[in-house]
Amino acid sequence: MPYAYDDQNVFAKILRGEIPNRTVLETEHSLAFEDIAPQAPVHVLVIPKGKYVNYDHFAAEASDAEIVDYTRAIDAVARKVGVTPGAGDGGYRLISNAGEAGVQEVPHLHVHILGGRMLGRMLQRA
Repeated sequence: MPYAYDDQNVFAKILRGEIPNRTVLETEHSLAFEDIAPQAPVHVLVIPKGKYVNYDHFAAEASDAEIVDYTRAIDAVARKVGVTPGAGDGGYRLISNAGEAGVQEVPHLHVHILGGRMLGRMLQRA
């Protein structure tokens, strides 16, 4: 399946330095920064530097080095902000939305790391 990447999305602009961010971690292939509208005491976004629309696109087309770097960056951020199980507040939620039904607002792969308090159930039964 071909994926159309929009170079004008907000995360592409952040990666190009056109929009400032509050960087938490930067690696060769990933960037993590604080969410501008946090939904929890800890709310960090982690994005790959490559042009990937969603996780399906990333899994299908990213290099092994990008996949390993991104996965390890997520772990490093959770540790750095103190939300890993057994530390501080004892856990976090990792969310990645994909597509319209998944309510993906920015067409660039990103995960939200949310923690710092009890988050409650993720979804209510329909």
